Amino acid sequence: MKLVIVGGVAGGASAAARARRLDEHAEIVILERGPDLSFANCGLPYYLGGEIQQRSKLLVTPLERLRVRYKLDARPHSAVLRIDRAAKQVVVRDRATGREYTERYDKLILSPGAKPRVPEIPGGDLPGVFTLRTLEDTDRIFARLQDVQHAVLMGGGFISLEVAENLARRSIGVTLVERNPQVLMPFDAEMTTPIVQALRAKGIELILGSRVTAIEEENGGTLRARLADGSSRSCGLVLAGIGVEPETHLAADAGLELGVRGAIRVNRHMQSSDPEIYAAGDAVEIQDTITGQNGVVPLGGPANRQGRIAADHIFGRSLTYRGTQGTAIVRVFDLTAACTGASEKTLKRCNIAHRAAYLHPANHAGYYPSAQQMSLKVLFDPTDGRVLGAQAVGGDGVDKRIDVLAMAIQGKMTVYDLEEAELCYAPPYGSAKDPVNMAGFLCSGILRGDQPQVTVSELVEQQKSGRIQAVVDVRGADEFARGHLPGAVNIPVDELRGRLAEVPPGRIAVNCQVGMRGYLATRILMAAQRDVVNLSGGYQAWQLFAGAGLLG
Repeated sequence: MKLVIVGGVAGGASAAARARRLDEHAEIVILERGPDLSFANCGLPYYLGGEIQQRSKLLVTPLERLRVRYKLDARPHSAVLRIDRAAKQVVVRDRATGREYTERYDKLILSPGAKPRVPEIPGGDLPGVFTLRTLEDTDRIFARLQDVQHAVLMGGGFISLEVAENLARRSIGVTLVERNPQVLMPFDAEMTTPIVQALRAKGIELILGSRVTAIEEENGGTLRARLADGSSRSCGLVLAGIGVEPETHLAADAGLELGVRGAIRVNRHMQSSDPEIYAAGDAVEIQDTITGQNGVVPLGGPANRQGRIAADHIFGRSLTYRGTQGTAIVRVFDLTAACTGASEKTLKRCNIAHRAAYLHPANHAGYYPSAQQMSLKVLFDPTDGRVLGAQAVGGDGVDKRIDVLAMAIQGKMTVYDLEEAELCYAPPYGSAKDPVNMAGFLCSGILRGDQPQVTVSELVEQQKSGRIQAVVDVRGADEFARGHLPGAVNIPVDELRGRLAEVPPGRIAVNCQVGMRGYLATRILMAAQRDVVNLSGGYQAWQLFAGAGLLG
């Protein structure tokens, strides 16, 4: 068996290592056009910021180890020019010498990745305008940073936020420009409010709903980025983090079937339309596990699994790729934001029935020092309670809860299962009722009718339509005085039973700070035969929506 792999980073390197473990005698050739194979591109921003101090640490598996330990014919500086499917060979150019040659294959795996979008604007190709994909990119940026006082970042996705934090660590001023009204588009807008606040608190100039329209050279080697609103920013460099596109020209030229956004269409064994050619990583079309729709999700975890599955199938195993649910995480200074499954806006766009619930639990027992609160949003099926998605933002413990919920989604579990989940508990790590359990209690209670709820957006809609006539805030008077919903009446929950006569007539929404006291008030008012709903996530959820500009 001769296996040729095009691309030697996440998917390609994973496929090669797995192939060697499955067959000691196979001839395995990895062709990588760049100088580095098996490097950690997700670590590049942290090298720029100095958290990762040694460049060599970014080489997950050094070239010599690939060749000796895994007995791989690993060839950097080797650009594949075209695929000859009839002859089952690829044409390769050695970029170091310029020599062209052909390489035969029995099976071929394509893992070329995705290329950053280059801004199609005047000045988008000037020196000092960068994208960040490879170690070479990082080296060029690193060399430029020595003379940079201010940087302009185009785009508000994961990479741009990581770069913004790491440039700030180097005391470099940052302007981040995002054309959409929110950062982190996989999240629902309200869940990004704490991230926006953290960025601005750390001195990042964040401009939402705008874009860079042109870049010009100035005297002294600096640049000027012009924005759609007519303003401009002087800077030492511009980094374009405006997304990526599957790099599939080889597949297209070879006549392989392409799918969404030109990605390589594969089956569940990662085979392309040519059964002798497999594909893995950011260049392939995936199926969303929640919506069932095809798309492109460029993430390292799925790329590695896809490479492994391709190798398994080539060497006689029958594992299949289950699809991608988009589990992702980012650190922004002292905050962590993570998501898994579908967002609410995706469910709405796909016309998938759902309910949403918000809660704000602590990462561990509240009586144990340094407890940190997180905001957690869970999306679930209103008929059977199946978990459809989750998002969280906060401090410690966000990653743990989203990972648990990611497994719940993969296992097709319901919110009733979350109630019963047995998770680690000791005061420094969690609570007897973990945030995941609390999410299960909350969502299951909604489905059982124990605690009728509305989200902030539903409350606003029902107030406009007249379906909700009044809001009762059941927090203490001091909390109410610090901020409350427009028109709300304050009746603290501890006084509610004795002041039922003061509750306004009609359908009522109650709220507290995070939802728990509102739940108790809802039960009291339901027992008094009142038509009542609790505001999911309480006043803190209201502030998330307000911070995202979603209240009109």
